Amino acid sequence: MKQIESVKEFGGWLKRYTHDSSSCHCPMTFSVYLPPQAEDSPVPAVYWLSGLTCTDDNVRTKAGAQRYAAEQGVALIMPDTSPRGDAVADAPARYDLGQGAGFYLNATQAPWAEHYQMYDYITQELPALIEANLPVLPGVRAITGHSMGGHGALICALKNPGRYASVSAFAPICNPVACAWGEGCFGAYLGDNKSDWEAYDATCLIRAGATVPPLLIDQGLGDEFLADQLYPAHLEATAAEQGIALQVRRHADYDHSYHFISTFIGEHLAFHAQAMRQLTA
Repeated sequence: MKQIESVKEFGGWLKRYTHDSSSCHCPMTFSVYLPPQAEDSPVPAVYWLSGLTCTDDNVRTKAGAQRYAAEQGVALIMPDTSPRGDAVADAPARYDLGQGAGFYLNATQAPWAEHYQMYDYITQELPALIEANLPVLPGVRAITGHSMGGHGALICALKNPGRYASVSAFAPICNPVACAWGEGCFGAYLGDNKSDWEAYDATCLIRAGATVPPLLIDQGLGDEFLADQLYPAHLEATAAEQGIALQVRRHADYDHSYHFISTFIGEHLAFHAQAMRQLTA
């Protein structure tokens, strides 16, 4: 774990690291914001998963999240969206497959399987690394994300009961087995058996009986991907069938961008901080 950047912000520190990943078999980069409270004692952590084409840099420069993290006394953990490097498989002609589009799953198909093990990286390797080396409370975590990262946050929480105190998402891909983004990536990464795809689909996981932690979803009604890619109504309908009440907030005119995220990110961090405080009370 090598620190490559450190910037003072809002009384805390925005840091960037690289390390050799045992899950993805390549160097990985991630950013961390440590609030001022971390100078005195370990703090809870919120993991942010970014969307298609992003790196760890998008959220830390566009969301305005560090101010709210300092107010709430929580660390922000901001990983990359995929493995990267000359030896890592890619689809350069596509933005929705390959580097920048890991979809937070464990690929099983060549040539992707060697490096694209983002589910294990996010749920196992990265938290262990963070909690062993930084002033972050062991086991006190929440998870959130945007678009593909919202999908990732949902499946990580649904597949791991008790691992996250809460989960939230901005404009998540709620039913990837039914949309073009999901079909294109899941077919490449996981093969042709669609039952394998369902293990990484939030709507399918809830239908199969997954436990749902405290959950918040924000969706802009001006989002250009709402009708054809995101399908929050599928998630809501499936949850209703299972007797689960979901908090899905819809906002007129907001689009899919970080303008939308920055408007509501403070509320999401407050939501997670409250849930994590209940674990440590």
